Amino acid sequence: MPMPLDFHRPQPAYDRSELLRSAAGGYFGPGNAQLPAPPMLMMDRITSISRDGGAYGKGHVVAELAITPELWFFSCHFPGDPVMPGCLGLDAMWQIIGFWLGWSGLPGKGRAVGVGEMKFRGQIGPQTRLVRYEVSLRQVRRGRLPFGIADGSAYADESCVYVARDMRVALVGAS
Repeated sequence: MPMPLDFHRPQPAYDRSELLRSAAGGYFGPGNAQLPAPPMLMMDRITSISRDGGAYGKGHVVAELAITPELWFFSCHFPGDPVMPGCLGLDAMWQIIGFWLGWSGLPGKGRAVGVGEMKFRGQIGPQTRLVRYEVSLRQVRRGRLPFGIADGSAYADESCVYVARDMRVALVGAS
């Protein structure tokens, strides 16, 4: 018997088809966290996700995005000098935190609510082959307004290009 769309059993990794199911909604139950749909979905897979890993022992996610010169943002962000907008790297990490919150069983829809600090150390261009995001949860609140606070980094072909501290995602509208 096939599983209903709103059934989710936490897994240690997710492929693109599973992330697309999350973007369709209902993956973590009706009205709960979901990823954005392409082209705003900024990852192709989650290679590792845990409740107790990471720098603070409170949760960890590693996700990847394959880069090709045909990606939508290269044609419009600095025509003639294509680069991935840094805000999309930050959004990818917010997406990861929201996914983790839903994955961990918390109710509500994810909303980015802030970032303490963002540093750009390099860029992601059409010559980049792979972006890897690493996010470590620092604080998780499981109360009336669930939220997560995390630090993260983005790597372009193994070179660290973005570092974010105090990224905050809340889950709103929980029943």
